[in-house]
Amino acid sequence: MTSLWTSLEKDVFNPQNKRLLETVRVWKTGKKKKMSILCIVVDAFRPMKPFLVKVKVDRGEQYKTANRWPLAELKLVDGKTLNQASLDFDLQFDKVYKWTASSFDEKKAFIRCLCKLNHRFLSSCITFVNVPACTVEGRQRHQEDRKDTAETESQEELSAYQEMTPKEAADMLRLMEEYEPIVNNSVAFAEQLSNDLHVLDEANLRAIISSENQVTQLMHSIDEALEEVARVEDTLQVYDELLGSVKQQMDHIYQENSLLHHIISNKTRLMDEILFLTTHLDLSKEHCEALSQGDLSSPSRIKACIAAAEALSGCMNIQIQPGYRKLQSVAEQLIMFETLKQNFENSFISHVTNIFELQGNTQVPALVHHVDKLVAPSHRLHHEELVHYIPLMAWLRNANPVLFCDLPKVYTQNLGRLYDREIKAFFEQAKILLLGRRKTSLQEVLDKPMVTGSKQQSRLSLPESRDGQEDIPNRGNVIKILEQVLKELQPLCTAEQQFIEKFFLLSQDAADPEVLEASAAKGGESMPSPEDSPCTKPRSQLDEPTTRLLSEIFSSLEPDLRGFLDICNKVHPFSCLQVLVTLNDSVFKMWGSSPSLPSSFLNTVLGNMLLLAKSSFNKCIAALCKEIEEAKVTSKTKGGILPFVSRFEEFVNFSEDVFRSAQRRGELDKAQLRLAGSVFSSINSLSSANLKANTDMIMMENFHHIHCFLCQKKIRCLEGKKREAKQRYSQHLEKYVMKYLGQPLEKLNHFFEGVKARVAQGVKEEEVSFHLAYSKQELRKVIEKYPGKEVKRALETLYRKIHKYLSPEENLLPVVWHAMEQEFIRQYQEFEDLIQRCYAGSGITMDFTMEDLLSYFNSITLSSI
Repeated sequence: MTSLWTSLEKDVFNPQNKRLLETVRVWKTGKKKKMSILCIVVDAFRPMKPFLVKVKVDRGEQYKTANRWPLAELKLVDGKTLNQASLDFDLQFDKVYKWTASSFDEKKAFIRCLCKLNHRFLSSCITFVNVPACTVEGRQRHQEDRKDTAETESQEELSAYQEMTPKEAADMLRLMEEYEPIVNNSVAFAEQLSNDLHVLDEANLRAIISSENQVTQLMHSIDEALEEVARVEDTLQVYDELLGSVKQQMDHIYQENSLLHHIISNKTRLMDEILFLTTHLDLSKEHCEALSQGDLSSPSRIKACIAAAEALSGCMNIQIQPGYRKLQSVAEQLIMFETLKQNFENSFISHVTNIFELQGNTQVPALVHHVDKLVAPSHRLHHEELVHYIPLMAWLRNANPVLFCDLPKVYTQNLGRLYDREIKAFFEQAKILLLGRRKTSLQEVLDKPMVTGSKQQSRLSLPESRDGQEDIPNRGNVIKILEQVLKELQPLCTAEQQFIEKFFLLSQDAADPEVLEASAAKGGESMPSPEDSPCTKPRSQLDEPTTRLLSEIFSSLEPDLRGFLDICNKVHPFSCLQVLVTLNDSVFKMWGSSPSLPSSFLNTVLGNMLLLAKSSFNKCIAALCKEIEEAKVTSKTKGGILPFVSRFEEFVNFSEDVFRSAQRRGELDKAQLRLAGSVFSSINSLSSANLKANTDMIMMENFHHIHCFLCQKKIRCLEGKKREAKQRYSQHLEKYVMKYLGQPLEKLNHFFEGVKARVAQGVKEEEVSFHLAYSKQELRKVIEKYPGKEVKRALETLYRKIHKYLSPEENLLPVVWHAMEQEFIRQYQEFEDLIQRCYAGSGITMDFTMEDLLSYFNSITLSSI
């Protein structure tokens, strides 16, 4: 029971600030035994009110409150013949509840607790049936407790063991000593003790009889005391009844005070709510008129509409309880707000749409042909006209996002037409400035054939003279005009981007240049490399709202810019280099000079144009390489610098001049290496050509020319080609010298070639002269054919022939003649050495000496000067 009591207090009543007084375990009479617990509790704080609580126990041994009745509502308690120990009892509230207790003691204690609470808290308003009178039950129980206590004490005294005191022990010893002779005779001793006991009893009776008056007087005093106690209890009972009525009156007063407090609190809350509704759901008359009229014709009226719209949003965004919306006044006010909002939305959208249409229908000024400076159209006035409506655009986005999302579409449709006309006129003016012609003559440039084959390339290559350049526009004009075009497009696109981001409240995600370069590098072949297109944005970022709007507004910008670049590429064959360099430099300059990030849309367009320029440049280089590789040298060619070598030289000069100030030249280095490889390949192919002139001489001159040209230009990427040209030049010079040097002493050269062949075959040098074909007589005959005068005459003939075929532009005659002199002296020394070794002691010598040879060469050289 203790654990049940503790569990109920801890789990159920202590959290509710209730104090448990009594419990009884019951079930409904006559039904299946489902155990419940009836508990009597009172409030832990004043006013203390008693309650009857029914508690159920679930399967998890958890206590849950099932029912709860105030005891003030209890009308009747039927004990069901309590004296017969019946377990049934009835409790009558609005209806009768029949219970069966688990034990008679619990039932008895439960009903006794109800009696006490009825007397103390309810002024005995509960009727008890088949229950003894509660008023005497407490006194009877007190007397019974006293009797029970006395009987218990007497029983304890009888049953308790008492040890003799020292005095009693001494008396017992003295008695035993006095009757020591008799102690041995137990019968005599017992008789002696019996006699003494009779004497003592007789003395006690006499003493009691003598004190009877005192006993009577003591009993009389006890009766008087009991009567006095009864009178005190009656007096206390009267006081208790008086105090009970006072307590009931105080509880009633407390309840009335509590009700008054609730009334005042409810009135205060009601007034606060009314003030809240009337304050926050109130729109001034001026605001209502401004929203109803929707007049946006002047700045002051626009400000009034902005203030009214913000006030209306404040009223409509107030959070009110759902129940308030059912109030008629609140519902009418909300309907009025919604009507004002819709009317002003329609007025504002109609007004802004009219402005868009008027701006879109603006006429573009006619072309002025004598103007020498490009100026892009400016929409500053259009933007200033619309910027006053930005607060209303923010209001519309919050009030009606669907209608707000339609306005950018209307803006792009109308302003897109205006930009199409302006951009087209802008590029027409740029074409006129580029070509220096009227609009009617522009088609001539568009009809010019592009580089499609070797024949056309020959006609469209850089001219070797400036006689044919009279009708070609200044080459520097391409860079100048293209730079002006790009310079004017940047503020145009940037201003429009900033305006639509501000006006349509778009988020501007500024990207870092390094991130853009990394993204472009990861884009693969579809995007330019960071070296070529540092500002190109990855395709994943092109779905931003700002970029989509700009793409629709400037829908004609990219096609018109592409057409203008095509015209630039057709101005002269290699103008694609100027387009590529100008685009790259303009983009880098755009990023470096502007403190803020330029238009992402313009970056995308320029990135695409860079891809196009790179493609055009690669096509031009591929066509030029193909023409060089397929170039045919006629059989009548006598020598000199080949045409494709001259074109390569002019291309390098032109490209270096264009790329002099360029920030990046990776594409040019690749193109120059590719062209140099094609030139070298074409020169090498001359060895198999059927030419009248000596191929070694032609190859020597061209490689020498290329080497000198590359030494002059000092191009880092062509250092390898420069070394290769020098090596090829030296090789073909040696071959040319060896071929032509054998003609003046041809028979002598053939004779000694045979001598060297015999020695190589194993014939001893001293035995060579014994061979018939290489005898001393044959050697003398061959030597006699080449006297000094004949040798000099042959050298003069050779000099004249070399002078005739060598190109005067390269000035290689002194170099070749000196090389032949060295080779001739080497051969002479070799011949002398073979004579000394193979014909020793024969006395055979050449008809001329080393000094004679040197004098021959010096005289020939001096005579030609």
